[in-house]
Amino acid sequence: MASDETYGKDNPLLQAALFRHVSAEQAKELLPALHHETVQKGDCIFREGDTDHRMYVIESGRVKLTRKSVDDRVQLLSIHTRGELLGEIPVFDPDGGPRTASAIAMMNDTRLVWLEHDALFRWLDRYPRVAVDMLQVLAHRMRANNERIADLVFMDVPARLAKTLLNLASRFGKPVEAGLQVPHDLTQEEMAQLVGSSRETVNKALMDFANRGWIAREGRTIIIYQPGKLIRRSQR
Repeated sequence: MASDETYGKDNPLLQAALFRHVSAEQAKELLPALHHETVQKGDCIFREGDTDHRMYVIESGRVKLTRKSVDDRVQLLSIHTRGELLGEIPVFDPDGGPRTASAIAMMNDTRLVWLEHDALFRWLDRYPRVAVDMLQVLAHRMRANNERIADLVFMDVPARLAKTLLNLASRFGKPVEAGLQVPHDLTQEEMAQLVGSSRETVNKALMDFANRGWIAREGRTIIIYQPGKLIRRSQR
């Protein structure tokens, strides 16, 4: 028997932006349609080209979305964590073709819940107002994607790097005595992919930030000493 907490604020569905305005009672009706899954670091949750119509919510852990080119080069698109959605496009556009990215777990014991298109839309038929809230969230995502495209066109690499570090800090940062600790768990190549540049260029910019005293690098963790400097650099 599920506890009352399962239907309350700790329900992973209610952590997702698309379901933020859903009541506990409404979410309870979706519970029978939810499937739970636990994956390990490096496991593929879904692959580019898959034709399923599942939508995932991360209950705990961290997941990266990647794409592969025809010559097998890999591009890191984004990083997602607790309460965030994965793979919603095939659910809202089931006739739009196969998946456009792969989702790979970045941490051991990453927990997810997922549901199929049909189960979600049967539920939305009962609560059409929720669909309006979902459209607002999807519009926000589209706006963010447009902003990322504009950044790639109009911003230089140090500005994009500063903005990327600030984004990672806002989502994963932990205050420490020296500043803000950001455990990103990315290789140098993945950091460069996230910024949208070469590894050499991004490393040069990171060294410049470190030499200026704005940040320090400790393996796959960055300490931000002067976030204000990064904010100003991201706006130039």
